[in-house]
Amino acid sequence: MTGSTPFRKRRFRKSGDPAETQVGTTDPATGPGAPGVPAVPSDTAAAVPSATAADEESREWFGARRVQAVKNGVRKGGEGAKAAALYITDRIIENAPRVPVRDLATLRAQFPDLDPDRLADKLITGAANATSAVGAGIGAAAMLPVPPAMPAEMAAEITGVALIELKLLAELHEVYGLRAPGNLGERSFAYLTSWTEERGVDLTKPTTLNAALGGQMKRELRQQIMKRMFRNLPNLMPFMVGAAVGAVMNRRDTRKLAEKVRADLRTRAVAWDALPHLPPLERPTQPLPEAARRAIEGPDAQGRG
Repeated sequence: MTGSTPFRKRRFRKSGDPAETQVGTTDPATGPGAPGVPAVPSDTAAAVPSATAADEESREWFGARRVQAVKNGVRKGGEGAKAAALYITDRIIENAPRVPVRDLATLRAQFPDLDPDRLADKLITGAANATSAVGAGIGAAAMLPVPPAMPAEMAAEITGVALIELKLLAELHEVYGLRAPGNLGERSFAYLTSWTEERGVDLTKPTTLNAALGGQMKRELRQQIMKRMFRNLPNLMPFMVGAAVGAVMNRRDTRKLAEKVRADLRTRAVAWDALPHLPPLERPTQPLPEAARRAIEGPDAQGRG
């Protein structure tokens, strides 16, 4: 018959050929709805998930996994930061009584003809230069950063800067006639409280050693160190960028802290002429290593030596 497909061509067509499938499904004599052939319900397609729905479900699953991974990373990072802060806190508490502090008589002999404010300016400038040098040194060490060494570099910087500023605050108390009472250990922890709270020592509430080692002061010290850690992260930038950033940031933070404490001390300052005779400050029984001591005293003290 004209227009029909020859038998020899039809017999070699594969069973899954699209043309055959298309013809079979569109033939009015054999397709759905033909006499004797049950029609396909209209809701059958809805029962089978489409490719778009499967992709959407897969994306949601992977998205949930990604969010959970981020949460786990943040949690582990927070735990690591807390552990680092605890380590630095213990190091600062351990080394606080070992910081060499000059008494008022020594300071006046080294800086003659200066009144209290000018002498305080001199001390603040020297400490700012010292912390700036520490920041530049750590930043230079991180020029080609090695990830395992970064926590140690940050801990060294925060500890060094804290001890420099602790020495500065102790000497500012000497300059304004407000030496903390007690022995070497009690004074050290009193000045450590001053560093943590960013204000002068309250002589009416002397800090005892037991209170300093286990209570609110230690928690506040840890919180202060955590803030320093996050502020010092740019110091680890490579290619000497961190050195410049660390120098500027440390100088700024040291001056800011010193000015806040000095403003508080000025309101309660005792004139030098009205001061009673104060005994010389005792020297630390376990002094810091020579390199650490020279870094804490700064380039100005080395130039006078």
